Amino acid sequence: MVLWVLALLPVLVLAVFVYVMDRYEKEPLWMLLKAFFCGIFAVVAVVPLEQLLSAFAPGGVVLHGLYDGFVVAGFSEELCKLLVFMLFIWRSRHFNEYFDGIVYAVYVGLGFACLENVGYVFQSGMFQESLVTGVTRALFSVPAHFLFAVAMGYYLSKAKFDAANRASSLLKALFYPLLLHGTFDALLMVSDSLQGTWLYPVAVVLFVLFIRFDIRMWKKGVYKIRLMQERSHMQETDRINGW
Repeated sequence: MVLWVLALLPVLVLAVFVYVMDRYEKEPLWMLLKAFFCGIFAVVAVVPLEQLLSAFAPGGVVLHGLYDGFVVAGFSEELCKLLVFMLFIWRSRHFNEYFDGIVYAVYVGLGFACLENVGYVFQSGMFQESLVTGVTRALFSVPAHFLFAVAMGYYLSKAKFDAANRASSLLKALFYPLLLHGTFDALLMVSDSLQGTWLYPVAVVLFVLFIRFDIRMWKKGVYKIRLMQERSHMQETDRINGW
């Protein structure tokens, strides 16, 4: 029971958080569930792609960590999340204000994080090891998927409501989450690989950089949420005034 709570509670908390932040026109619950299950489907789709890309991983701790972070995890996971969004959410009539891009992208990201988190927490048969995994992922990995999704949703909304710059915004909807995801994973992977070696001081420096990066991600994510809230407020005001 404790492990299930650890695996699912951070997902639920962040799902409620972004729902509450959607202040002007709440999205239908069935659409949110649709986006969530799209994220779960993306996990299934990403597995063979990650396996294929892993076959080309280079040797060496640093190169392997960078490749795994940016290519295997970052590229494949963010691409699949973006594709399911475009296939199942993009054309919906409910995607009709700026903040909606963040809401739906976050629910896709949380669906992905939910299934991934359950897999990681329960992959070990030892309770103590699973407990540590659950706590660590609740603090870092699940919130990270939330923040990657905020970045993706931000640019998807810009693409939706600014047709003149749609192509560049769609590219940014993949590039920036990939960049965040890759940096997050690579710093953690390389730092972890150097633990217990003579390069342990480098591992410590990389972990400190990881924490600073995580804090920076949160600041930028909150800024993007507030910016899209403001734009949605302007849209709502225009609707009320009949513009």
